Amino acid sequence: MKIVFLLLMLMSAPNQPSIKYNGIVYITEEECIVAKNEYMDIYNDNREKYKNKLIIKAYCIPFDAFPLIKTKGMGA
Repeated sequence: MKIVFLLLMLMSAPNQPSIKYNGIVYITEEECIVAKNEYMDIYNDNREKYKNKLIIKAYCIPFDAFPLIKTKGMGA
């Protein structure tokens, strides 16, 4: 087993029946933290009007996984 890091992004909007989420796996904690900080910087740079309609939180979560193959993008 290998420890990987899941960047979990949770999004809540008014009048929505559930919280939306997106997750991306990173091989190192540093990669995950950099991506999380960049994502949250973009969110925090938005106007208050935008942030009043969309709340976003992001977390880097470590977990055991089978070995991963590092790819250059999504898909097969």
